[in-house]
Amino acid sequence: MEATAPNVEDLALTPKEEIKFYLDSDIQIVIAELRIWQSKLKADNKNPKAAIDALRLCRQSIFPNIHQLLKILCNIPVSTSTPERSFSCMKRLKTYLRNSMTENRLNGLTLLAVHREIPIDAKEVLDVMSQKSKKLDIIL
Repeated sequence: MEATAPNVEDLALTPKEEIKFYLDSDIQIVIAELRIWQSKLKADNKNPKAAIDALRLCRQSIFPNIHQLLKILCNIPVSTSTPERSFSCMKRLKTYLRNSMTENRLNGLTLLAVHREIPIDAKEVLDVMSQKSKKLDIIL
């Protein structure tokens, strides 16, 4: 994380209003917390490569401000390709199926199409479906 992490002193140059908007802490508290967190990572010989890895290493009870900033960072899209893919996928689904489905089903199908890399275990799906109410109208 050190190679891509900004310098702690650069954080002091950030407008205080921006920090106040996202956190309830003073900028000096955030800087001190960041320094302690960086030294803890160094002492533990941890070097997270991605924001989500850093978030997993950051305990909210000890570093609440850093945890909050990392959560915000993890939710910022790295590029516009994911939202664009979502919209184009939804357009294809709506064109193909028109309005013959509920919003819940449309959301599920869109998520499946956009996140194709997530493996789906057919056995697990069947187990979940078998535990649901038997009065389901299954439309294929």
